[in-house]
Amino acid sequence: MNVNDPRAHRTRSYLRSAFLELAAERGLAAITISEVARRAEINRATIYLHYPDLDALAADAMGDAVATVTRLAGLCPLDAPPESAPAPLVDLFTHIAEHAPLYARALGAEGSVSLAVRLREELAAALLARFSAGARPTVSAGVPPELHAAYLAGALLGVIAQWIGAGLPGSAADAANATWRLMAGGAVRG
Repeated sequence: MNVNDPRAHRTRSYLRSAFLELAAERGLAAITISEVARRAEINRATIYLHYPDLDALAADAMGDAVATVTRLAGLCPLDAPPESAPAPLVDLFTHIAEHAPLYARALGAEGSVSLAVRLREELAAALLARFSAGARPTVSAGVPPELHAAYLAGALLGVIAQWIGAGLPGSAADAANATWRLMAGGAVRG
């Protein structure tokens, strides 16, 4: 199969859309390849030409979400005052709130391991790139940048999963401010 073929792009788009529609309706563990095929109006065997399994399809379908979270997290200044969260962090939590059922299902106990790993790795890579460009707090001296980036990425994902898993207590701004206080109090500022 030629992945650059317009038909392959169209098929993958149908499959991603079908998966996301189903994910908005029920937990990821309840979705089957057969259901995705029916929803996309594509032969079940065709799915396996594009994805080895449902987890790979889930990770691909959530690619835009991963890119959005990574972009917004990457915009956060790491040296902003601890009193209130930087706007990109508030925007990140607003995005999560707008798509809460999908993130709750994807990052919850019955979610996609591939998605969670991909999101953590891309967040860590974005942070590491910023650290390499000199945007690293001085209090982190002596800590390998890779470890620091992994720590922040894991902490942010943990907070997001807890926040959406607990039913969105507080507003997006409240969650961003609480997260920033944690990061500014220890993870970022030391």
